[in-house]
Amino acid sequence: MSIDRVLLTGAGGFTGGFMRRELEAHGCEVVALGGRGGGSPDRSGDDLAVDLRDADAVRRAVLDTRPGFVVHLAAKAFVGHGSARDFYEVNLLGTRNLLDALGALETPPSRVLLASSANVYGNASEGVLDETATAQPANDYAVSKLAMEYVARLWTGRLPLIITRPFNYTGVGQTANFLIPKIVSHFRDRAPTIELGNLDVWRDISDVRVVVEAYRRLLFSRDAVDVTVNVCSGVTHSLREIVALCEAYTGHMIRVEVNPAFVRQNEVRVLSGDASRLESLVGPLEMPTLADTIAWMMDADA
Repeated sequence: MSIDRVLLTGAGGFTGGFMRRELEAHGCEVVALGGRGGGSPDRSGDDLAVDLRDADAVRRAVLDTRPGFVVHLAAKAFVGHGSARDFYEVNLLGTRNLLDALGALETPPSRVLLASSANVYGNASEGVLDETATAQPANDYAVSKLAMEYVARLWTGRLPLIITRPFNYTGVGQTANFLIPKIVSHFRDRAPTIELGNLDVWRDISDVRVVVEAYRRLLFSRDAVDVTVNVCSGVTHSLREIVALCEAYTGHMIRVEVNPAFVRQNEVRVLSGDASRLESLVGPLEMPTLADTIAWMMDADA
């Protein structure tokens, strides 16, 4: 029986680690393309250290790997990251280098999954968003992801592309730069106070384990070709509710101080994704409750 070889970028990141385990648990051979390399691909086991901004090194690594499938997760993902230039060099030009190398293969991959972001919808839309919603990116990260989507379409017909737009998700190992891990860590440390923004905004939040399962199912779906797909739960939670779930789990009460610097002007009150297209392609996904995800994070951190 043949083993599917998957080239995975961003394997060292939060989502990438779970993605690697998900693929390997289903019998795939994973070759990770990381960002530590210089002018040529350096091997560590089956992994390759390559800077996606180095087009020649990416081309050599792809020729060396000749993957049957590709999952591209590597990105500058933290919206508050200090350098706008990094967003465009990595998220846009790095992706273009990868697609250019893949498109030059004599036998192209069977599927190429690119992780974009629901951030492309911006802050101007409210309610349940499907893939036809107008993109209105409101920061450099979101602009770089939308630009990546447009660049990817230049390979339509040459590469079988899947563009995913994940909404918020969390889990064990996500850094405290992100909101839910920040809240969990404050409760774990029994901090007396925490600074947050608007407590009465509602967001669609998934568990990272379900996100990577969705990616794997899309990768091997016969119908998921040249599609853009929301990856979301369709269930919203408020920041106030998240704090209450942490209080209920730990028995610790925390004083919430609203920092005006964390409150966005004209912030959308409710933002939810429509998962209909995703479910039509991969079938139903069993999503843990947010309480279960928070308990998993609390226990792991403990």
